[in-house]
Amino acid sequence: MKKTSIRIACGQINTTVGDLTGNAGKIVDFIKRAQELGADIIAFPELAITGYPPEDLLLKQSFIEDNIKTLKFIASQTDEIIAILGFVDMIKSKIFNAAAIINQKKIKAVYHKILLPNYGVFDEVRYFTPGDTGSVFKVQIQNGLCIFGVSICEDIWHDIGPTHKQAKSGASFIININASPYHMEKIKEREKIATGMAKKNNVYIVYTNLVGGQDELVFDGQSFVASPAGKVISRAQAFKEQLLITDIEVEVRKFRNDAELYMKPKEKKPVPAFFAKHLSVEDEVYHALILGLRDYVEKNSFSKVVVGISGGIDSALVTTIAVDALGKEKVKGVFMPSRFTSQQSEIDAKKLAENLGIELMTIPIDEIFASYLRTLEKYFKGTKPDITEENIQARIRGNILMALSNKFGYLVLTTGNKSEVSTGYATLYGDMAGGFAILKDVPKTLVYRLAEYRNHSGKVIPDSIIKKEPTAELKPNQKDTDTLPPYEILDKILKMYVEDNKSITGIIKSGFEETMVRKIVRMVDKSEYKRRQAPPGIKITPRSFGKDRRMPITNKYQG
Repeated sequence: MKKTSIRIACGQINTTVGDLTGNAGKIVDFIKRAQELGADIIAFPELAITGYPPEDLLLKQSFIEDNIKTLKFIASQTDEIIAILGFVDMIKSKIFNAAAIINQKKIKAVYHKILLPNYGVFDEVRYFTPGDTGSVFKVQIQNGLCIFGVSICEDIWHDIGPTHKQAKSGASFIININASPYHMEKIKEREKIATGMAKKNNVYIVYTNLVGGQDELVFDGQSFVASPAGKVISRAQAFKEQLLITDIEVEVRKFRNDAELYMKPKEKKPVPAFFAKHLSVEDEVYHALILGLRDYVEKNSFSKVVVGISGGIDSALVTTIAVDALGKEKVKGVFMPSRFTSQQSEIDAKKLAENLGIELMTIPIDEIFASYLRTLEKYFKGTKPDITEENIQARIRGNILMALSNKFGYLVLTTGNKSEVSTGYATLYGDMAGGFAILKDVPKTLVYRLAEYRNHSGKVIPDSIIKKEPTAELKPNQKDTDTLPPYEILDKILKMYVEDNKSITGIIKSGFEETMVRKIVRMVDKSEYKRRQAPPGIKITPRSFGKDRRMPITNKYQG
């Protein structure tokens, strides 16, 4: 059986949920670019027309109909090249997560996703009906026939998916379109699955993934092609749009009259495969946070962001990421000292702003705080100062930031990290007040690693911020360790409880002191009501708060 070379393009694009016209324009542009580069086939991500995830937009009949109209428009712009494109199909009252196979300005076939994920951030069973066939598609090529399969995301992750059936039906390659959200080192997990499937079934697997930020999710791209030998032979960049071009050798079978598609490979010189390197964990996470913030700000049409800069590590990292994502002219800093603010914190806040080149407003809160205390004096009579007075300071600062937001249209970026959000070591309506929480899923120990990582490419975060002992500075000589164990210990316990879902007994058996474990678990459980009122933040771990972890607020289980 003879072979021929065909050129496949992965259209790794950044879509916006609900922007059918904008997404279509980008898709048509990538199709034209792929044709100019001699591509025979181009594949786009899962639900590329609607953006992913469209959530309850899928319950709107008009949305489904408009997405189909958009698909037909794209088909009218697609001639000789074959385009594989994610959209929402509708048959009677049922909707499907689907891939359209477009050729010669027509929708030649449609594939329905078979395995619908219903875990973590995925809710596809809520909306979609599963497909039931994993058929292959036949292309007339050089007086012969080329056969390939199409699948969608989860379909390729399991042996019960269509891959084996498509390979047995003669497919030389399988195009798998995806909207696979990012978490740390997930690319290695994807490639392990895909290369194993490719080798087991003796096929190429063309894995096209979405890129971009959508609310709490970031899609990292990193589309790739796996060979029948079980090797990745090309890989797109992480966190960037790209047209990934790969030449592959496929079998040409004897021509029959049942070909649905037509391909006329053009004479072209072979192209070297593009092969992006894997990023380090810190590099991955930092770029995920940049992309997630930039897309949240730009896709929601915010003009600028504002950050409360305390002189601590969390606000320093948030501000630095904001400048890297948006540019210094779009970032405003506010330093809000109180009677408990150290001189070093003021020095550090001003130095950070100077290094980043941003405006820093200084708004003291002591007079406002004193006014609160005078107002409440007769009602607090007979009580001692406690966390109440600490929280008042945090809420004054939150009010100031929200006032600036209301007056000037700034998006307030909160600065709490996952360690604080987990344990409730953050003030509701205070330092939790805002519109977007960049570090919501970033543990404190990783905050330090990211700060060190960023400083390697140009020192902007002062060493004194990185080296100082963490403190909220809401009372004299306060340290985080007054309330929490050292973060090196805390983060290990939190990972086991929140991300790995281990029991108290299991954590204790791992070598941690029982009283401390029970205290931390109790703090996590009692803080669920706070997290329900927190702003959205970027998912970077396998199990983040929100869609990944959905616990009842009213909950008496202590196991």
